[in-house]
Amino acid sequence: MARISYDECLDRIYKLGRFGIKLELDTIQNILRFLNTPQKNYNVVHVAGTNGKGSTSTYVASILRKAGFKTGIYTSPHLVRFNERIAVDGEQISDEDVVAAYEAVNAVDIGRRKATFFEIATAMAFYHFAKEQVEWAVIETGMGGRFDATNIVTPAVSIITNLSLEHTDYLGSTIPALAKEKGGIIKSKAPVVTAVSQPSGMRVLEDIAKEKSAPLFTFKKDFSIRKTPRQNTYTFQGIHDVYKDLVKPLPGDHQRENLSMALAACELIFQRHKAKDDRYTLTRDLVHQGLSIARWPGRLERIQEKPLVILDGAHNLKAAQVLGKYLSTAVAGKKLTLVLGILDDKPHEEMMGHLVPYADRVIITKAKIDRSLATDVLAASAKKFFNGELTIIEDVKEAVSHAISTSSEDDAVCIAGSLYVAGEAKEKFDLDFI
Repeated sequence: MARISYDECLDRIYKLGRFGIKLELDTIQNILRFLNTPQKNYNVVHVAGTNGKGSTSTYVASILRKAGFKTGIYTSPHLVRFNERIAVDGEQISDEDVVAAYEAVNAVDIGRRKATFFEIATAMAFYHFAKEQVEWAVIETGMGGRFDATNIVTPAVSIITNLSLEHTDYLGSTIPALAKEKGGIIKSKAPVVTAVSQPSGMRVLEDIAKEKSAPLFTFKKDFSIRKTPRQNTYTFQGIHDVYKDLVKPLPGDHQRENLSMALAACELIFQRHKAKDDRYTLTRDLVHQGLSIARWPGRLERIQEKPLVILDGAHNLKAAQVLGKYLSTAVAGKKLTLVLGILDDKPHEEMMGHLVPYADRVIITKAKIDRSLATDVLAASAKKFFNGELTIIEDVKEAVSHAISTSSEDDAVCIAGSLYVAGEAKEKFDLDFI
């Protein structure tokens, strides 16, 4: 039978979105069983949390890759192309391999319930990593943890980045409830690294870790990072060693926390395996080389310099707070145009409060996804914090073009509020540079 085209494959995958979110693991387990449990063919680092999962995963994967291990990484969502979700040694999965993975997974999707978009994508990643014979795979959860489709792995290390209330219909409306869901990735005797700061959340994680006999290592308690005075370098005080003169590859103060968790996880991995393989030798030079290749697009990404254009998903309240803090210093002295679009399930008014006060001009826009909040609603919220020039341009690419064309070389433009807005904007820039 002839293989379907890449475009037809994506069309079928995206149509699965109509099945929504299903919080159970039976379907993904059945699919993977028919595929001979590909996720058991490699070592896994499993990453959950509210924010910082992608950059933390990228740091870990980059260090493992530079150590000489064939390394896969599975992240979500993508910004422009589905292929971004699945990569091996820094190379996105090819169009041909997307089709091959989909057809292999779809052929065994024969359970009582058809798999959702995320279940299919996850199974495709696990299948592809086994096919490519990766030695390590860094797996980022989608939503939650306990019933997330990725939570059928047995990790060497689990990472739980931080907690901030989101998806409350599915994950609970309190920090302890959220911690229970995220803590669902903790497995028996597998060490856990976390930067959860809320005492109520930490108590839940401590209880789960104790029940699972899983060693728990906490940011600021068991490992930490500090900036070198008068220099743009950092010292990591790790679980086992100290690593000096490190360069943080991604912007934003919050990346110190993410970098710390990644380095602590690598310490645990390398310490456990160092007697088996000479590649498990974690040195300052290896860390430096790994971080030098770490890239995480669409998060405080500087797209161009004149005018300065910053692209950031900032898709929830915590991320908006982080972006606001960054803008307070990064664009100081520049006239800032904020291009903003937010989804309808986000606390848009609170997010606005952390972003629009830094703007000299605001352009409200809307991503094409049907979950995008109406522009008139966003504009009304913006006016509560902002009394300057406010424009509505429904199309993201048109909004970005207008923002840049009407800014001087010394001005700044920030595009934010949703990963879907960031994705549409990034697609525009990618096409402009072709």
